[in-house]
This record gives sequence, C-alpha cells and structure tokens, in this order.
Amino acid sequence: MSVEPLRSSQTSQPLAAQQFWSRDLVSSRDFGSGEVETVLSLAGLVKARPGDFAKALAGKQMVMFFEKPSLRTRLTFEAGMASMGGATFFVDQREERLGSREKLSDIAHNLERWVHAIVLRTFAHATIEGMAEHASVPVINALSDLEHPCQALADYFTLQERFGSLKKICLAFVGDGNNVAHSLLLTGAKLGSKVRIATPKGYGPTPQIVRDAKAIAKETGAVIELLTDPHAAVAGADAVYTDTWASMGWEHEAEKRAAIFAPYQVNDDLMAEAAPNALFMHCLPAHRGDEVTDAVMDCERSVVFDQAENRMHVQKAVLLLLLGGEMGRIKVRSANA
Repeated sequence: MSVEPLRSSQTSQPLAAQQFWSRDLVSSRDFGSGEVETVLSLAGLVKARPGDFAKALAGKQMVMFFEKPSLRTRLTFEAGMASMGGATFFVDQREERLGSREKLSDIAHNLERWVHAIVLRTFAHATIEGMAEHASVPVINALSDLEHPCQALADYFTLQERFGSLKKICLAFVGDGNNVAHSLLLTGAKLGSKVRIATPKGYGPTPQIVRDAKAIAKETGAVIELLTDPHAAVAGADAVYTDTWASMGWEHEAEKRAAIFAPYQVNDDLMAEAAPNALFMHCLPAHRGDEVTDAVMDCERSVVFDQAENRMHVQKAVLLLLLGGEMGRIKVRSANA
C-alpha cells in the first residue's frame, strides 16, 4: 500500500523537497550548518529504515562522469540510487577530460534534458563549478582536486554514530593538506567541532579554505587549529584521520613525499597519544606501511569500513534532498533539535 508523503500546510511539495536550500553540492561551503545536520539526520533514517525509501527516487536518472578510478564512490552512488528505485549511467572519462572534445556548457545543456542529476569525479575543481553553472539539474562533487564533500559528510556521520554530539569531539588529521583535509575543515566548522590539521611545512591546506573554515567557526563555535607537529595534533583527540601522502595526480612526487611525510605515519605510538577510545579514520584506499601501519588499520578502533559504508547512506540522503524524493511520513530533524 502506498503512503502519501508528508506535506506542509503551506505548500503541496513533499517534505524532502522543502528541506534543502542549495541546488548543487559542489563544495562543502554550499551547505549551511542546518543543512549539514539535516543530511546527517536523514542519512541515519535511510540507514535504519532503507525499505521506507525503496521507491523514493523511482523514475529519477543520474549520470556519473569519472576522470579518476574509483571503488567506493562509484559503487556507493550506484547502489544507493538503485536501492531507491532510480537509474544510473556511468561514463568513463579516464582517457579524456571533460570538456576536451566538446565545450563543457554544451555537455551541460545536453545532460539537463536527459537526466535529473549529474555526479562528477574530476581533477580540476573548475570542471565541477562549470557544470553546475550551466546545468539546470543538481550537480554533485564526487571528488575534485580541491574538495571531497561527500566523504567529509560520511566521516562526520560516522563520528556522530560513535560519539553523539559533534560539538564535543576533536578530530585530528595528519598528513597532506589535500581535498579531504579541506572538506573535513569546512564540514567540521559547520558542525561546531574541533578540527586539528597537522602537515609538513609547505603542504598545508589552501589558505582560502582555511579562511573560510575559520569564518564559519566564528559563527558555530568550532575550533580550527593548523599545526606542523603530528604529536601535538593527536594529543587527546577523539579521532585520528589520515590519507595517502600523494593524491591522484601527484604520483610523480610519491618518492619525495615518502621521505617528507614519514614522521606523520599513523602507527601504534602515535595513536597512543590520542584519547583512550580514539578512532582511526581513513578515506581509502590506504597505502599500508606508508601513511598507516597494518596494526592500526586492522585494530578494533579502526572505523575505515564504517566510513566506506556510510558513504552510501549519506549520498542517498543528499540525492533525496536535492531531487526532492518521496520519503513517506518521515519527519527529518536536526540531530541537535
């Protein structure tokens, strides 16, 4: 038996269509603090009650263009969309960058007539910005050289599952000030968390991202700390996060970076400086023996596979909110309501 979606007395739109105020997810900056909380709350409902959303996006179609290889991102988007009754089309762009054969605006105007959402995994962040500028349907950043917003949302959802209030936790990221570090900074700032980033000199986060995160933190009460000492960053932290030292596109620097980043390896000694029940986090794939040891990756405090699973739940929530999916009689509330 079908159930009519909950509707506001002020409008005939389904609840999900009213919950979101941003057309695209290009940057972690696109969501207000309340919107981030809504994503996490809805992700919790989606994870706990997947059957309630089985037909939520029936008739909706999504296309994915990937310039980089992927395991988690592709499968979590495809599985998530299929589980809600939608369809996905995958276009492998590893041999040719988007916009190289045809003007990006022309691609956007074609896609907006065929599908309801566009998911991009690119090298240049400008490619995603350009697609969002020209396409009239939602555009989602599935990773660029500047940000990884879906990953950061899944990471904080994982932390919320373990700790509850995100305003009370301290997340320490050690390693390269890359796209993952950028989105963790911005998302943590939106949620009022404490975020410490420790990188070698010259490898810190982009200054504009830092300025934006600190500006957000002034409004939310978040604490942003930039360090070069991994031990100072990890001291007393509730979660220790790292990523590969040479992101995709920087493999030519792998040998050079291995020497520079060696003191930032997350091993048993470094984890011992964190809080007694501190979690270990990684966005994967991990280079075992480089940024993290086997002992830490496989320990009981490692939540790397929880993070990977939660990518699907968070991305389902984002799709529901951006596409206005039918969610039945489910009220979405902030985790802090």
